[in-house]
Amino acid sequence: MSYIKSNFRHPQAKVNELGLTKKDYEGSLSTLCAGCGHDSITAAIVQAFFEMNIEPHKVVKTSGIGCSSKTPTYYLSKAHGFNTVHGRMPSVTTGANMANRNMQYIGVSGDGDTASIGMGQFAHVVRRNLNMIYIVMNNGCYGLTKGQDSATADIGSAGKKGVPNQFSAIDLCQLSLQLGAGYVARSFSGDKNQLVPLIQGAIEHKGFAFIDVISPCVTFNNTPTSTKGYEYVRDHLDATGTIDFVPHRQELKILHPEGTSKEVTLHDGSKLLLKKNSHDYDLSSKREAMNVIETVAEEKKILTGLIYLNEDDHDTHVRINSVDESLNALPQDQVCPGSIVMDDLNESFR
Repeated sequence: MSYIKSNFRHPQAKVNELGLTKKDYEGSLSTLCAGCGHDSITAAIVQAFFEMNIEPHKVVKTSGIGCSSKTPTYYLSKAHGFNTVHGRMPSVTTGANMANRNMQYIGVSGDGDTASIGMGQFAHVVRRNLNMIYIVMNNGCYGLTKGQDSATADIGSAGKKGVPNQFSAIDLCQLSLQLGAGYVARSFSGDKNQLVPLIQGAIEHKGFAFIDVISPCVTFNNTPTSTKGYEYVRDHLDATGTIDFVPHRQELKILHPEGTSKEVTLHDGSKLLLKKNSHDYDLSSKREAMNVIETVAEEKKILTGLIYLNEDDHDTHVRINSVDESLNALPQDQVCPGSIVMDDLNESFR
């Protein structure tokens, strides 16, 4: 079987403002299981970056270890990429961001890579508010090692092995809120209409943008007894509202015959338009966001959509007052000023 994609390009293929087709944002052919939700997330990432007219070579994509961490191979083939060791994606992304703040950073991870071995690094990249998109492809199990329950598996949920999980689940959206993330959202891999605008909003957000995507594992965790399977998730979704992303300076057009709408202006003037359906609450209130997650969970449902947005927070570079120019562009004498300068600096702290 060949894993080489055809280079054929339809002469009438849609192009974006850069003159690129969606194919220019794709990667290699996926080797994940047929029907894996991760491939749907990959397709959403491709569409979001294509529609946002972002040049692929100005993107840095990072990942750790796991099924989800294979996916950077499948999107933005012309982007810079780094596949780190298990749970270490946040620190590698932080280092790259410190060296070149002018790139767009997107890190993908799994529930094991984030909620278990990578929990310590995840906590610190959130609280530092690194300017990046952090997507967790959450299937509640370890797909590469035969489907053991992960830290996000719900109590009582049973995968293919049929044994109910006995331990409390870690809710990564709640954890992100507690740690200070400025953009928190949850979606479902099978809901592309919701996921694409959420990714586009995360691209425009200046600071740490977290998206937890429920992505069923079709091999080990897609049974009627699993709360991360397609059947359960589709029957228990409770969305905050229908989300539409409106790029900066584009004419605002949206039909909303029922319900009310809420417009959120991001730092650069771009807008997120939220049509409120069942849950109308203050998106800027961390307390209300936590409450609505708990309320929906008590109803045995999964809250999706944009959950929290802080427009006034500052990213890592603003907080540490780093230089405006990227470190990789500074001359050697500024990056390494020599022992005399260092001696004077150390003396000033005495």
